[in-house]
Amino acid sequence: MYGIGSPCETAPAMPELPEVETTRRGLSPHVLGKRITGVVLRRDRLRWPIPFEIVEQLPGQTILDIERRAKYLLMHTQAGSALWHLGMSGSMRVLKAGTPAGTHDHVDIELSGKRIIRFTDPRRFGCLLWQPLGETHPLLQKLGPEPLSPEFTGEYLYRKSRGKTAAVKSFLMDQAVVVGVGNIYAAESLFRAGISPLREAGSLSKARYEKLAEAVKAILAYAIERGGTTLRDFLSPDSEPGYFEQELDVYGREGEPCKKCGRPLRESRLNNRAGAWCGHCQT
Repeated sequence: MYGIGSPCETAPAMPELPEVETTRRGLSPHVLGKRITGVVLRRDRLRWPIPFEIVEQLPGQTILDIERRAKYLLMHTQAGSALWHLGMSGSMRVLKAGTPAGTHDHVDIELSGKRIIRFTDPRRFGCLLWQPLGETHPLLQKLGPEPLSPEFTGEYLYRKSRGKTAAVKSFLMDQAVVVGVGNIYAAESLFRAGISPLREAGSLSKARYEKLAEAVKAILAYAIERGGTTLRDFLSPDSEPGYFEQELDVYGREGEPCKKCGRPLRESRLNNRAGAWCGHCQT
């Protein structure tokens, strides 16, 4: 039972890959090897109904691993995997058992050692679904490579872009091309590579895509190291915000001076997503 109609990526702005990776790294040391003693659902649905397997199959299982795939988190057990998405405003924290629940605390995964994993989601755009053992959930089946993997290269982007007339920023944000490069990091990567977000994807040379792939890898790796960006609704599992926001070159800086040339940054709007870029430094 999957209980889905369309991918979670159809929701508006949300935590991006570094924020989700920060969550995974924050949770893992506290929950790996722990036995799940119970599941408390204060709602029976978030973005979609929560499958019955979450309550029926998770209790008694041991958490073997927490994996990130794109912007999803997979909590693996021998029975199958709980599939989480933070949506626009979701967060996951490890708390002491018995910690009073707030209005937006929708799910508790009770663990051995008197701890709980608590999922909080004020807007309820997140999801908690089930992936049976040995299967790949439909939401994950058509995703592109991870941006920090060896498969993601300039050569790969160049091949995928041939004949594409979409703007390169939209191309880079296509989850079938590469996963997890959302609005913030696409804007920052294109600026570092000196590429206009409005250029047709198919018009760029292999050399320019090599620069872009290098920029994506470097920026995402650094953002993960710094804890991601401080989105309005996002906090990492230890309740600390990310620290990358203060280092953004273009995102959210429309009209402000370019940090390279000093000219005012322009505004672009692609697929209803606003962004800033430099008309002088990005061509």
